[in-house]
Amino acid sequence: MDLTTTYLGLNLRNPIVASSSPLSRDLEGIRRLEDAGAAAVVMPSLFEEEIENESEFIKDAANYGSPSALEALGYLPENDRYLIGPDEYLKTVQSAKEKIDIPVIASLNGVSAGGWMKYARLIEQAGADALEINLYQLCTDIERSSHDVEESYINAVHNVRESTKLPLAVKLSPFFTSLPYLANGLAQEKVNGLVLFNRFYQPDIDLDKMEAVSNLTFSQSDDLRLPLRWTAILYSRVPVDLAITTGVHTHTDVLKAVAAGANVAMMASELLEHGTQRISGILGETGRWMDEHGFESLNSLRGRMSQSKVHDPAAFERANYMKVLHSIGYVPA
Repeated sequence: MDLTTTYLGLNLRNPIVASSSPLSRDLEGIRRLEDAGAAAVVMPSLFEEEIENESEFIKDAANYGSPSALEALGYLPENDRYLIGPDEYLKTVQSAKEKIDIPVIASLNGVSAGGWMKYARLIEQAGADALEINLYQLCTDIERSSHDVEESYINAVHNVRESTKLPLAVKLSPFFTSLPYLANGLAQEKVNGLVLFNRFYQPDIDLDKMEAVSNLTFSQSDDLRLPLRWTAILYSRVPVDLAITTGVHTHTDVLKAVAAGANVAMMASELLEHGTQRISGILGETGRWMDEHGFESLNSLRGRMSQSKVHDPAAFERANYMKVLHSIGYVPA
């Protein structure tokens, strides 16, 4: 069974990519992921705040319960065992490229224009196969428009594209007024891929202590629906590769991602919960399903359930809302 795929111009032996997490923070972790069958590995983000000793921002955000991505776990100041500086990060990239056969994708989470450009160049010089730009701003300014926020994203990516020739992916959140418009704008900046979506840990409230608290909750397969929907909508309309990175836990999730139009399916929570050995099992089940259903390759399955190809394109839009309500016996007055 042909499980090969391409992503960011890289030839991959299968569609499972280990997304950024503590599992991929050092050479031994990357090696374990390779041995388990991962086709590529995304390293945790190199945070510009840490590099520039501006970690008070992150510390305050953690104390007040601002959302943090899974890959940020271990970069907050209180988790020193995961802390990694720029020199160590670049050395890990270099060592991985010397000793690991699968592609190594670095990740950068920056703030200033100069920071994006400087560290993108350093990561390229260290030998990374590609670069993932992790973009997220929690906009709380009532005077800042959605257009301004989106333009800041495009400008940041423009700066990176000007400073490196590496294949470039942008990891987005789903919280945009017009995601297709932003995706197209990023494609015009010669982005090679989009990663859908950054998963954030929303703050809870401890009523006894009267505090905002953050805690880690792993994703579930049901979380796949949001990136699945947008992958199906964007497929073939925006000229970039697509990666799904939330809610991928089983071979069914991988197959759904590809059917919607994704080039790869990224995993973190499943591997953190159940171990890297899950990759080989999922790949085996993926191949068996394809054989049983007459698909000889991933390419023959990719995009079959995208909005542009399904029998009922409205299923991915608001028109499906009424259908769901009727299915449970609810008829609006």
